[in-house]
Amino acid sequence: MEDSGGLAGRLLLLACLTWRVGESEKLSPLAPGPRALSEKETFLVLSLHNKLRSKVQPPAANMQKLEWSEELAQLAVARVAGCLEGPAPPPAPQLGWSEALLPVGAGGFVELLERWFAEGRRYDYGAARCAGNATCRHYTQLVWATAGRLGCGRQLCAGSRGRSQAFACAYSPGGNWELAGAPIAPYQRGPWCSLCTAGLSGCFKSWDHGGGLCEVPRNPCRMSCRNGAHLNVSSCQCVCAPGYTGRFCQVRCSMRCLHGKFRQEECSCLCDAGYGGAECGTRVPFPFHACDVRIDGDCFTVSPEADTYYGAKAKCQEKGAMLAQIRSQKVQDILAFYLSRLESSNRVMDTDFDTRNFWIGLTYKTSKASFRWDTGEPSAFASFAFGQPDNQGFGNCVEMQAAAAFNWNDQRCKTRNRYICQFAQEHISRWQRDP
Repeated sequence: MEDSGGLAGRLLLLACLTWRVGESEKLSPLAPGPRALSEKETFLVLSLHNKLRSKVQPPAANMQKLEWSEELAQLAVARVAGCLEGPAPPPAPQLGWSEALLPVGAGGFVELLERWFAEGRRYDYGAARCAGNATCRHYTQLVWATAGRLGCGRQLCAGSRGRSQAFACAYSPGGNWELAGAPIAPYQRGPWCSLCTAGLSGCFKSWDHGGGLCEVPRNPCRMSCRNGAHLNVSSCQCVCAPGYTGRFCQVRCSMRCLHGKFRQEECSCLCDAGYGGAECGTRVPFPFHACDVRIDGDCFTVSPEADTYYGAKAKCQEKGAMLAQIRSQKVQDILAFYLSRLESSNRVMDTDFDTRNFWIGLTYKTSKASFRWDTGEPSAFASFAFGQPDNQGFGNCVEMQAAAAFNWNDQRCKTRNRYICQFAQEHISRWQRDP
């Protein structure tokens, strides 16, 4: 039967096999020798480094985002294996070190890094020195702007004064350099990311959107595509999967065009003559309009009410028409004259309208980098007013502007305007041949 002294010894040994690594880190069994950090611990240490680097004051213009290096981590593990006995590694241009030996219970990497960062309270950036006899070398290495790689290790140590933890972090390239005996400031002050190098032209923002760290731009387009779409980096355009549309492929589009042409970019149908409705399934009886203006066989009607661009487009379509497509100077001149007559008779004015302008069927297609008619064809003819289009307010839809003699202006699509519907002669003729 085992005596109580032997049992107590076993319990003491078991207690030594567990140790606290920080409030946010779980208790881990002690390995026989030094070990690399776990994946969770690696993420924690790297994330906290970058978070602290993005909080320096004054702000840093060239602070790089650190990336984890397994090679440096192995060097750090080898350093703590001897519990930091012996001199620290000599400084080298490609390597910088920060290390500490703390009693067990004093906290883990979270508390240690925050303690190193707190040294910055005593750091005078203008003089590039620490106040009085204080030590700031942990802080200046932690926030050394041009350091780009990081690796850390830790080890539980036993000594005559009790158990302790050895911590070490290796940085590459190193820091804490001097010029003619005078210390160099760890970073360039200025607006965040304003002095990033050409190879680090991206700007990483932390989760609280504070600060900014220079990084290799993984996505130079600064956009992401949704719903399984592919981003063409050369053109910064999303190639949508079937059934989706929109700039970011964010709109699910399962529309059927029963009697018309499907428009992928807008997830809409361009109906054949005599059909209307969202999916061109409604037959419109003939005659389905009364012309306000007839030009070369085409019929144009001016709406009595106002709507957004896409609302106006849908209402024209319900009548078997489309928003007007002005493809020649002759059509532009005649419609401008007619609209000016409406304005002089006060028929243009109404409290329901945001403007005195009229929508036509022309929009700017980002994916095509050009203005195109609702049928998909590019605009060979244009009658934009002086200084237009100017993309003010992200205007992607085109209106005939009353203040500019009804020449064209790019406008926000949600603006409420009156609109002009067009019934093409070829569609009418086809309808009459095949009612």
